[in-house]
Amino acid sequence: MEKYKKMILYCVLYFLIVGATSCSDYLSKTPNSSFNSEDNYKNFTNFQGFTEELYNCIPNFANQNNNNFFNFGEDEIWQLNATTQGALNWKIDIGDFLAWTNTGYGYSWFMPGDDNNGFATDNNARRKGLWPGCWYGIRKANLGLQNLSKMQGTEEEKNLIAGQLYFFRAWFHFELMTYWGGLPYISKVLPADQKLTLPRLTYQALADSIALDFKKAADILPGDWDKTVAGQTTLGKNLLRINKWMALAYLGKNYLYAGSPLMNMASGGKEEYNQEYCKKAAEALGTLLQASEQGAGTCQYQLVDFAHYSDLYMTNGQNGKMPGSTEAIFRSPVYSTGFSTHVEYLCAGSVLWDRSWSSYPCANYVSYFGMANGLPINDQNKADLADPTSGYDTNYPWKNRDPRFYVNFGIDTQLQVKNTSTAAAKLYQYANLYTGGNYTDPQKGSNTGYLLMKFNPLGVNKYDNAQNNIVISPAWLRLADVYLMYSEAIAMGYGDIYHTSQSFNQNALYTINKIRTRAGVLGVNDKYLGSVESFMSEVRRERAVELAYEGYRFNDLRRWHLLTKAPYTIKTGIKFDRAVPDPDPTKPVNNFVDKVHPENNKILNLKEYTVFQRNFSEKHYWLPFKQADINLYLGFGQNPGW
Repeated sequence: MEKYKKMILYCVLYFLIVGATSCSDYLSKTPNSSFNSEDNYKNFTNFQGFTEELYNCIPNFANQNNNNFFNFGEDEIWQLNATTQGALNWKIDIGDFLAWTNTGYGYSWFMPGDDNNGFATDNNARRKGLWPGCWYGIRKANLGLQNLSKMQGTEEEKNLIAGQLYFFRAWFHFELMTYWGGLPYISKVLPADQKLTLPRLTYQALADSIALDFKKAADILPGDWDKTVAGQTTLGKNLLRINKWMALAYLGKNYLYAGSPLMNMASGGKEEYNQEYCKKAAEALGTLLQASEQGAGTCQYQLVDFAHYSDLYMTNGQNGKMPGSTEAIFRSPVYSTGFSTHVEYLCAGSVLWDRSWSSYPCANYVSYFGMANGLPINDQNKADLADPTSGYDTNYPWKNRDPRFYVNFGIDTQLQVKNTSTAAAKLYQYANLYTGGNYTDPQKGSNTGYLLMKFNPLGVNKYDNAQNNIVISPAWLRLADVYLMYSEAIAMGYGDIYHTSQSFNQNALYTINKIRTRAGVLGVNDKYLGSVESFMSEVRRERAVELAYEGYRFNDLRRWHLLTKAPYTIKTGIKFDRAVPDPDPTKPVNNFVDKVHPENNKILNLKEYTVFQRNFSEKHYWLPFKQADINLYLGFGQNPGW
């Protein structure tokens, strides 16, 4: 990166956009608004400097504006008594999807934050936004492709530049399409005096154009820049540079999304999977998995062992090291580690920070985390009934659970504060989440009976202040997701979980069990192998567990066409009593049995109740466009229902 730093800054001076927000603004420029010097394209070093700016169009969705508002499924809920009800995850809950257009504190990575200077490709996380960044990036990628013939260099160098440009043009279109549906595919630089007049394509038609660019990128890019001649100049600093495996992963994801029920419906089909798209997804994903399983010498992307699981999304005490380890395939730059630490303030529980706002994990989502024996805690045919064969016990509801349960959630009697030198700290030393406990305070406590601990190692609170060397940055796409997408693509593409692709000689059962085995969980139980439908119930549950709170769930529910359907519209909490009650909950007695293994403590009278129910309709499957954009021309219509 240092090699190109000066060139990046040089490009930013000319390409920086201040305050503009509509798609037309980013596709059509006045003659003086962009720098078109031939020097940008004359050799590899200059052209790479030009291309580097595209990386800074990728928002870091976990900390765009000092917030963690990126989980919009049925996974978490904003504290209902919070004084800050402008948070985007709350706006999504109440159906106000147009809130994505707002800027300022509480609004997430779709638009720039409250910096007042609008979108920019500098290193300020608050000035990133998916919507403006994608349109800007599309135009810049097209500008580069238009001038590609001017570059003097080796074939390898030309392929590196072209591959990045094709990838980014596809990726920016894919992300826009994911949230807003079919759009025009912009494959050339529009003249400054020409407005966008291309018709909106169907989702699948646009996905086909996107696929062509991802294929081009995969065909000409190396798997690892460190193994190229051009990459030697930046040896060891090529981690984020676009490569063949990234292109294949997104090619497969693009096809699977296009083949999913919502996208098939939006393209004129039925509410069902499109088998042909799923088969294409399996081939692309299988090519990557085949290379990965041949070892690090063939493909650098490998599953992380469970002992280092948290390294996938967070580093702690590693001097600002970027999370992801060997499993993160595609990720944004970490623009500022200072923004990363603020995510915990909103996840760890307001009682630990004296704040009146936070997000808490929903009990209904916690229920997706089954037992270590691989069985779900609920009967999949009757979700309100316990599976009698699972070993789940309502008096010990947190015992013998999937090991990932303990990574994600904080439970009653769990140690939270190490430094108990003050009386206030002693009151909150352990999570008192039982009915009437101080962790369920109606003003700042949990309204679900759980805490979200995934991003909050022990000590992240105002008493211990151990949060200053934490970097949180979940990947946009990681290898475990590829394994699970392959399971889904095989099952729904061929109607047979034991089928294999031509590119990877493994079936759908193998790839889902690969992820479970990593976590120490037994494979899919035989009772779910009798039909594709029952198997898919476990695939959906496994995605909820493995990818929990990393921003995947909302899009999964949407593409499966489940967002508006019960039970996915209901967010619940739990109430319970301790079998060994506290004689006085206002004093730090902590009168329970096992302080080391809180899952062993017995509870009584466990009840699940509805905290909030979403009132969604079909229009909520797509984000609405801003009024300024739908007024551009008649062919650019608003999404249905908005």
